Amino acid sequence: MSVRNRPSEPAAAESPYKSVGGLSRIANAIRYSIRGLALAWRVESAFRQELTLAAILLPTAIVLPIPIIQRLALAGSTVMVLVIELLNSSVEAAIDRISLDHHNLSGRAKDFGSAAVFLALMFCAISWGCIAGPVLFSAIGGL
Repeated sequence: MSVRNRPSEPAAAESPYKSVGGLSRIANAIRYSIRGLALAWRVESAFRQELTLAAILLPTAIVLPIPIIQRLALAGSTVMVLVIELLNSSVEAAIDRISLDHHNLSGRAKDFGSAAVFLALMFCAISWGCIAGPVLFSAIGGL
């Protein structure tokens, strides 16, 4: 039977844990997200460091005298670091769940996640250097 002729299966057939929808799904999604952020804060030192830095950078982006699009670029690059760190941590947790034994593919997946965080950090640093750097240097020079 070709793929086109297969009857469509209901979404629930994919996983018994999939929700159907509605307001309870939204409430559960918010609860799971908050739980994930709290867990990341508790167990991931890199996430704590990056969130602490974001707590400094995000208010700074708001008060800098720059156009709104540049504020969004600064805030977006900062939040992107947090998002990618969470994804990297989830990959690492899943791999460790499968096995704590060393395996080349497990190491490769963890290295890819680490590289993604590195690229996000570099993009964030370059964005802040190019956009906020001149503003901050002129403010310091004008003192």
